[in-house]
Amino acid sequence: MDKDFQILIEEAKKIAKKKILSNYASCGHVGCALMTAKGNIYTGICLDLNCGLGKCAEYAAIAEMLKHNESEIKKIVSFSAKGVIYPPCGSCRELIRMVDNKNLETEVMVREDKVCKLKELLPEMYITKK
Repeated sequence: MDKDFQILIEEAKKIAKKKILSNYASCGHVGCALMTAKGNIYTGICLDLNCGLGKCAEYAAIAEMLKHNESEIKKIVSFSAKGVIYPPCGSCRELIRMVDNKNLETEVMVREDKVCKLKELLPEMYITKK
């Protein structure tokens, strides 16, 4: 595993701690860390709500990145409080793709022993022409 992913996993581990918020919500059982093309690291945690309005940890990390005027993601990983690497769901894959055209080249850790480029995880993606 390369050094950058080791750093990202450690950052995601630090924040992947499940917290009960109320009878209807919990957060933090998944932490995400991403590295931008500029080398900055942003993190986020998931928000689970009983009503289905929750958000994945990737969304939170990407929102934090966008808040700092960056959009190109070099590497991304999500880690659960149970110690498992989670690949991004379909919605998160689409979000990564949509925030910057260069993100098709984003390296996504899908397992401890496997990294894919985002474009490999979107094999039937649509290409819009303008």
